Amino acid sequence: MAENLKKMYQTIIEDHFPPDMEISFVEGGRRQTLFYEKVLWTIDGVQKGLRYGENPGQEAALYRLVNGNLMLGEIRTILPGQYLASDIELLQSGKHPGKTNLTDADNALNILRYLDGKPSAVIVKHNNPCGVAQADTLADAYARAHMADRVAAFGGCIALNRPVDRATAEAVSDQYAEVVVAPDFEEGVLAILGRRKNLRVIRIGNIARLQTFIGKRFVEFKSLIDGGHIVQWSFVPEARTPADFKLAECEHQGKTYRVRRAPTPGEYEDLLFGWLVESGITSNSVIYVKGLATVGIGTGEQDRVGVAEIARDKAYRKLADRYCFEAWGIPYNDLWEPDKKAEIDGRVAAERGGLIGAAMVSDAFFPFRDGIDVGIREGVTAVVQPGGSSNDHQVIEACNEADVTMVYTGQRSFKH
Repeated sequence: MAENLKKMYQTIIEDHFPPDMEISFVEGGRRQTLFYEKVLWTIDGVQKGLRYGENPGQEAALYRLVNGNLMLGEIRTILPGQYLASDIELLQSGKHPGKTNLTDADNALNILRYLDGKPSAVIVKHNNPCGVAQADTLADAYARAHMADRVAAFGGCIALNRPVDRATAEAVSDQYAEVVVAPDFEEGVLAILGRRKNLRVIRIGNIARLQTFIGKRFVEFKSLIDGGHIVQWSFVPEARTPADFKLAECEHQGKTYRVRRAPTPGEYEDLLFGWLVESGITSNSVIYVKGLATVGIGTGEQDRVGVAEIARDKAYRKLADRYCFEAWGIPYNDLWEPDKKAEIDGRVAAERGGLIGAAMVSDAFFPFRDGIDVGIREGVTAVVQPGGSSNDHQVIEACNEADVTMVYTGQRSFKH
């Protein structure tokens, strides 16, 4: 029985989707058509498309935009030929990609495009980041992103914004990952990554020009169970520099409430970093970042105080696992010696899961102060959120009581 179950994941689904696809928008006899072609890779002399969809047994196909453009109002789609995840170059595949591999890679690039100026690493699992970091070297950025959530990073997609050097390749090959995506790979690196035979090594030259995709939109389709579609323009975060933030302020019953303290330069860096990472996280979400690295990521929850607590709890657990792994080379959950465990627990508790001095990021406003109080109790010193709640005054007062700064973006960042 076990072997039969394993074969389920080894099965390659031959899809029956046609080689070409057209999508037309029609108004008053005027037709705007987007033309797509199915993407295939030649692997061991055989042309193959997507391995399968979200699950084995679901046929799937990848199409790339090859012609046409769409302009609605003042917004125009990205022009054909500016390929990223829709036209990848497979340098090593083992198993060729499935739908989840490419959607994870795509969302990693969605985040990575906003992280300019420094070597950056984004690790995505199940279409949500589990670790994101920037550093002075690519190897350090990857190490920080990986240790932010070493457990969730297992089997994830790694996206890097610099050519992969030997040090980074050694670190990547020491872990199990499904995909690594980069603009290029230095000499000798592919041999190192080749130790992981089923690692999909993907080169996308356009990563070097990711910043040119900032502000550009594409049409998103959400299919309904009755065959209908919801169509929307893709999300673009408007706050992309510290100057785009507004210090928290509101009016309530004739009184003006203002946050007393402006962010320090370091806090502004973390607030901006966190807000841009937030654009690639499933809502409802709250995350914590510190020193240009994620500390705790809470995703997809139904209530804001709950997701703030989940992100907090993950920060504690992941830091304990990190300290255990660094000291003893084993996961925290495999550590049975009570004295060693107590030592780690005490260290993590003293550091409050690494949240002291961290920035708290929320993709929507806090409806009550209880959500922001979760982070304040752990020692966060800065908060970024859209603002706009009828209880903004309570949230501002919570910040002022704790000498915490807070900025508004004026824009919600939901991602469903």
